[in-house]
Amino acid sequence: MNTTSIYPVLMTSDVAATARFYTELLGMEPTFTSDWYVSLRHGPWELALLDAGHATIPESHRGAPARGVLVNVEVDDVDSVHAEAVAAGHQVVLPLRDEDFGQRHFIVVAPDGVLVDVITPTAPSQEFAEQYA
Repeated sequence: MNTTSIYPVLMTSDVAATARFYTELLGMEPTFTSDWYVSLRHGPWELALLDAGHATIPESHRGAPARGVLVNVEVDDVDSVHAEAVAAGHQVVLPLRDEDFGQRHFIVVAPDGVLVDVITPTAPSQEFAEQYA
């Protein structure tokens, strides 16, 4: 078997609003758009959004938007993305902060309820580095 692609597809109750979140805040570009499915890309990374009630979803799982999912997005300037998220009125559920293990990040809720952890890697603290060396 030769795998040609692997990417997450998030089920959502509002494809258009969720697509706007990823395009406006995180700079993803649509590569395919319909009223029930949107494929987004940023460089080599891909994410798709699917209407949770669509007929391609097994009936037993329709209407269930993604839950228990955390999407990590690494950026070069987390502070500017945080400022954009706040200015746009997005729900930030973990404020911008530095972590000892080597990242500056915040967590925002996408319109579909998925948590998006926006991260800029940093150097781990000296204590952390010594503890886990």
